[in-house]
Order: sequence, then structure tokens, then C-alpha cells
Amino acid sequence: MKKILLAVTCAAAFAGIPSFALAQAPAAPSAQEAAAVKELMDAMDVRKMMTASFTEMEKALPQMMRAQVTAVINADPTASDEKKKAALAKIEQILPGAADAVNRMFRDPALIEEMMAEIGPLYARNYTVDELKQLTAFYRTPLGQKMLALSPRLAAESMAVGQKIVAPRLNGLMLEVMQNAQAK
Repeated sequence: MKKILLAVTCAAAFAGIPSFALAQAPAAPSAQEAAAVKELMDAMDVRKMMTASFTEMEKALPQMMRAQVTAVINADPTASDEKKKAALAKIEQILPGAADAVNRMFRDPALIEEMMAEIGPLYARNYTVDELKQLTAFYRTPLGQKMLALSPRLAAESMAVGQKIVAPRLNGLMLEVMQNAQAK
């Protein structure tokens, strides 16, 4: 049971859910930077884009989690076929609840607000005011709008490609971690 919960947790952690590591709080953007970032965020319709991205992630997450955990279970050389079958059955019981919990997190309106509060200063640190204005102008063009409209789907499809390529490597790594944890 512990292995199953560890596998589900690892799968959720590596399923494309973003993680952020912040060393120290950077300086707040100037009023001019903050205004330029706000204009860009409005032109990009960031809240709508985040909501659409989260919706795409919600759709893909259960299958991604299932694939990760199934691969880890099936790759365990210490487990008999019977134990693997039992573990897979247990995953099918646990997975809907785990996916629902993650999906509830994605639907929390506070999540987008918290992300917006962090993203604005990120843009201000990495772009000049002039560059922010140029980006805003681009996102207001038909091509910019097309890019924004396609971004959630392209991100989901890119995540699936990444999963396909990374999963075999990650599965071996997760199996090694689980075996090392059992040995201790």
C-alpha cells in the first residue's frame, strides 16, 4: 500500500504540474513596469488562458497518472504477477480520488490569483518596459490572438509528447527510488 501511495504521489508530482522554487523575494516592479505588465496580461487574457490550460491538464492528468503508476508497478522485479495485478486494481480505486483532488486545486479561483501575483513581477524582471509594450502590441494582432487561442491545446499536446519521451526514463528512476526506500 505504501508503494502504491508513493507511486501515485510521484506520478502526480511528475505529471506536468508546475513547481516553483523561490530563493528570495525580488524587488517589487516599478509603477511603470507594473502598468506595462498589466497591459500585457490583459492583452494575453492570462486568466482565460490559465483556466483553459488547467482544463486541458484536468483532462490529461488521470491518464498520465495511470500510465506512470502502471509502468512503475509493472517494472517492479520484486513483485509477482499476482501482486502487480492487486496493485493495479488498488490504483484504479485510488486514482479517481487523487485526480479529483488535483482537479479541485485547478478549479480554485484563488490559484489563478496567486499565480497572477507571481507572474507579473516575473515578467517585469525579465522584460524592459519597452519590450513589454512590444509584446502587448504583438498579442493584440491576429497572429498573437491565434497563438493565445492555440496555447492551451499546444501545451497539452506538448505535455503528452514530453510524457511519452520522459516516462520511460522516469519510470526507471522511480523504480530505483522505491527499491532504495524499501532497502532502508
